[in-house]
Amino acid sequence: MASSSGTSSGSTLLQNSGSEEDLQALMDQRKRKRMISNRESARRSRMRKQKHLDDLMAQAAQLRKENNQIITSMNVTTQHYLNIEAENSVLRAQFNELSNRLQYLVEIVSFLNTSSNGGFDSGEPWTIPDTTSISDSLMNPLGLLYLSQPIMASPDIFQY
Repeated sequence: MASSSGTSSGSTLLQNSGSEEDLQALMDQRKRKRMISNRESARRSRMRKQKHLDDLMAQAAQLRKENNQIITSMNVTTQHYLNIEAENSVLRAQFNELSNRLQYLVEIVSFLNTSSNGGFDSGEPWTIPDTTSISDSLMNPLGLLYLSQPIMASPDIFQY
């Protein structure tokens, strides 16, 4: 009996040893599967991260392009504004000069109307002629040279 129990216990040891090896092999296989799965998951994670980085880089490039377009548009608009401001200053200067000339002419006409004979022997008072029939001699009754000079103004002379 002793020998049969010894054989029996030896057989159990072999079975235990065999099942431990099977168990170890199964654990190793699971470990390899987990390692492969983790590697694949890490690879997918790196790919997602790279795609996200590429998307952000493309978005940054697009925003830079839009920013440059806005800056260019703003510069063009600012230049246009400055040109219009300069033109407006020239027009204001011309308006002031023409207003001064008109006032001067009105004063001349008023003076001539208040004089004793109106400057002529006919005795009729001076009136401002119709603008459609005004000749250069009527616009410059005293022959003053500066009245026929063109108005010269530039935006550089006006500093606000």
